[in-house]
Amino acid sequence: MIGVFDSGYGGLTVLRALLRSLPDRSFLYFGDHALAPYGNRSAEDIYDLTTAAVERLFGLGCRLVVVACNTAAATSLRRLQQQWLPDRHPERRVLGVLVPVVEAITGVSWMAAAPLRRNGGGERTVAVFATRQTVLSNAYPVEIGKRAPEVRVVQQACPALVDLIEAGGTDHSIRAAVEGYVAELMRRLPGGRPDAAVLGCTHYPLIAELFVEALPPGVDVLSQPDLVARSLAAYLSRHPDLDSCDKVPQAHFLTSGDPAQVSRRSTAFLGRHVRFRGASG
Repeated sequence: MIGVFDSGYGGLTVLRALLRSLPDRSFLYFGDHALAPYGNRSAEDIYDLTTAAVERLFGLGCRLVVVACNTAAATSLRRLQQQWLPDRHPERRVLGVLVPVVEAITGVSWMAAAPLRRNGGGERTVAVFATRQTVLSNAYPVEIGKRAPEVRVVQQACPALVDLIEAGGTDHSIRAAVEGYVAELMRRLPGGRPDAAVLGCTHYPLIAELFVEALPPGVDVLSQPDLVARSLAAYLSRHPDLDSCDKVPQAHFLTSGDPAQVSRRSTAFLGRHVRFRGASG
């Protein structure tokens, strides 16, 4: 069984892609809805919450956990993998949603990725739209710069979007917010435009078409859930010892919040109704 963790609902867009890509695997999703959102928390607080969530999923039988939250992955994953995991669970693995996107942008990967369109050669520019904490972590510029220093990364924090999406904001209110964030980023690119845009929050795939409309024509808007699903499938083919196929694959859902409320609001993210159970202890 593969664990999938997010601070709330957004990771369900990743799980949705994982279920399509790996229909013969079982998944256990844990959403920390009671303490969401993470995007405006301190880095240390996010690390502690992420570590506790991963520990919970390990305790429930998962040998591999996907941190399907950009804020948690950007803020905590490297430290968790390099310090906490070798000491506490050396035989288990934790992956995140950031690396597959970075690999797709830079082309430095075993996973095939479509090349970015260019503005006429030279430097490539990638726009990253994310939560405030993901932007503050600087994870995308740092990780992309390690692999492809010629790629320019321009980040834009979108602090209102998660709340608008989860609250069921109107099309007009969400569209206006997206257009405002895109306009703010474009003001820092006078006379230019990005080659690609990363929607660096797992809530944003639900409104990807609004980013496509607001950005200049021809900008590649990368699908993070699909990239993560392809990456995990390839990773499992290389590490079959971490998980095996199930005769009767299942998906289970846990929440630290109100199970009934979370179940009702999850349909838009997963594309079907599911029943969450409370995560005790």
